[in-house]
Formats: sequence, structure tokens, C-alpha cells
Amino acid sequence: MFADASLHTDDLAAFVAASPTSLHAGEELAARLRAAGFEELDPRRPWPAVAGRRFVRRGGSVVAWVAPEELDDEAGFRIVGTHTDSPTFKIKPGAPIRSAGWVQAGVEIYGGPLINSWLDRDLGVAGQLATVDGATHLVRTGPVARIPQLAIHLDRSANEKLTLDKQSATQPVLGVEVAVDLLAHLAGIAGVEPSDVVAHDLVLFDTQRPALIGLEGEFLASGRLDNLACTHAGLAAIESVRPGGDVAVFVAFDHEEVGSATTTGAGGPVLQDVLDRIAAGYGLGLDQTRAMLARSSCISADTGHLVHPNYPGHHDPVNRPLPNQGPLLKLNANQRYATDAVGAAIWHRACAEAGVPTQPFVSNNAVPCGSTIGPITATRLGITTVDVGVGLLSMHSARELCGVKDPWYLARAVEAYWQGA
Repeated sequence: MFADASLHTDDLAAFVAASPTSLHAGEELAARLRAAGFEELDPRRPWPAVAGRRFVRRGGSVVAWVAPEELDDEAGFRIVGTHTDSPTFKIKPGAPIRSAGWVQAGVEIYGGPLINSWLDRDLGVAGQLATVDGATHLVRTGPVARIPQLAIHLDRSANEKLTLDKQSATQPVLGVEVAVDLLAHLAGIAGVEPSDVVAHDLVLFDTQRPALIGLEGEFLASGRLDNLACTHAGLAAIESVRPGGDVAVFVAFDHEEVGSATTTGAGGPVLQDVLDRIAAGYGLGLDQTRAMLARSSCISADTGHLVHPNYPGHHDPVNRPLPNQGPLLKLNANQRYATDAVGAAIWHRACAEAGVPTQPFVSNNAVPCGSTIGPITATRLGITTVDVGVGLLSMHSARELCGVKDPWYLARAVEAYWQGA
């Protein structure tokens, strides 16, 4: 755990820069966990033991845990869940688009990005290539693409009402004429023959690095804070956790931005499989495992909204979170967030133990909120779940904004929860 918010923010910025895609985030999480003494287990093989500091990885998802040598009769799982993916644009298969002498990549929208925020930015391409032998290769470029906006001289109404067609207005330019071959370029980075590449999972990312802004450097401006800010907080906390009576579990899912219904998303089996195998590693049968789950809880950590000074009417008139005043406790009567009074009490105990402030977040009744992995995890496992997270301005923008203290506060509260608060 970092001693102050400044050190935490510097490391968060490095984590974001290393993670242009969920797959890269999974790779970075695995590398950092290994460096912190966690042993990687192969989900395709039997596990010789489950106690200690261990993790498994599947694509862009990672599950890590710290477990005692022996379980007592009252032990449960203390779970913190986040996600590694962010809204972006995914490269379509097939030939590039050629229009008016330009060469463009064909893309489709992934999740719900603020499309206008991606205009006129220096974009890279990152993800994985699959070759005919079944191997996968992580790749990333520098700035190679741009989604250009139409000049004001050619669209005099742009400042009054900007309407972007999701097909024709979002295709990034890569170059001109016939000199551009994106897949050949990426194959060269991966060190494979272009003819051996049979499939890919590639997305655009903003290449601008995270930066401190504000008169006193009190804000962090960065891409992919949703939800790498909470993922990094969970990572920083689990690295410091000591084995206790309960099993501390950190899970970073993929595909939250598109509904979580995948093999590595919260709607899939990845977390339950690991929990069942941990229980089995202690020799627990079905009834004992279900009893252990009934003694368990989960903190779902995802970003939320700070009150917007230009649009305060879009927020609840009473609950108006501000930056650097603590992570959010997210509530919704229609269970778009899983928080109830029992879960809220768990969160308040953790914050009090860590000496961390917290702020309630409730939506304006006329502005429905999004959702998180929280309700999905609660439904799949039947355990008490509370939704919390770092507050942002400009959520789902290519470049979001948070207070520099809030991710550090979240990490401290999560560590206190894992240590028994």
C-alpha cells in the first residue's frame, strides 16, 4: 500500500499507460501479482494447494486471493470486484475502407463511449492477434490513427448541435492511397508473418498519457479511469493483505461495458469456479461451501459520477459528490446497484477503520443510472454486495477526470475490509 496519494497516483498513471486494452490490463495485473509474490495457477490443471497468495488469469480477467493455511468454522470469502475494459472502438475484420483517397480502419463501437470526445485525438491500436497455430500475440502501436471532425467552415451548426453518425463519422484515418496495411504493421510488431494472422481482437486507444492538472495538481486526467482506477486500487490493496480468518479475493472481470455475459465477464462462471475450487482445496463439500458463501460479502468497485458544475440539474439535488472527498457509496432503489443497508454498514466499517471519508451517490430520478458487476455478482452467488467507486467527471470520455486522493482512499478502505474491518 502506498504511503500517500501522490505515490498511488503516480503508480495508477503507470498502470493505465501499460493497459491500453483489457488484455493488456490482465497481463499487467499478472506481472505485478507475480512480483508481489503471488503464485499463478493454471485453470486448466488441478491445483495442488490453494492456501497462500495465488491467482489465475483468463484473458482480460484475473482472480487473486490471499488465504490462510487452515480455515476456521466461521470463515467466509471477502471479495472485491472490478473490471478491466473501457468504452472504445473495435477494429472490424476485412479490408480497410478507402474513401476519397484516404485509407481508414473499419470500426464498431464497444460499450457506450462519448463519441465526440474521441474526435481529433492521437489514437493507437492495441489488442491481440491470433495466428494459424492457435497462439495469441499482444500488440500495441504508437499514435497511428485519428477520427477527424468536419471543420467549422463546412458545418456552421457544429457548435449548436453536433450529430455524429455512428457508422460514417467514426471511422479513423490511417493514411492515404495504398501504402497502409494495418495488419502487416501489427504482425511486424508481434514478430509473425502477416499471412499467419487469422483473427484479431483490436481496439483504438488514446495515446495521451495520464497527467496531473489543477492549480495544485489535485486532479488526474486520463483515459480508461473507468475502471482501471478501481482495478488498480484493488491491486494495490491485495498486494498488502496478510492472511487472516477469511479468504481475501480480488477479481477483475472483463466485458462489463458490454453487459458482462461472457466467459470472462461477471455474468460468466470465472469467479464462482475459483471460489468452488478454493473451497474444494480445503476439503469442503457442497453443503460446507454453500455455508461459506452465506458468510461471505462482496464490494463491487466501479466508477461513479461527481456532480457536474455546468449541469447540476442532472444530479440529485441533495447528494452531490465532489472530488477528493472520498469514494462513493452507490445506491439505487431499483437495484441497478446492489447496495442495501447491510452492505452499506460493511462499507462504513471499512472506511472508518481506514480513516477514509465516503460520499453517497444517488441518481436524479429523471436521469437513470448505469449498472455494475454488483447486481450480477449478488445474483450469481447470493451474497451481500455493496457498490462503491471512485467519482469521475466526463465518464466514458476518451479522457476522464478524478481527484487524486479518491483512488488512494478506495485502496485503503478495501485493504481495511480485507483485513477484517
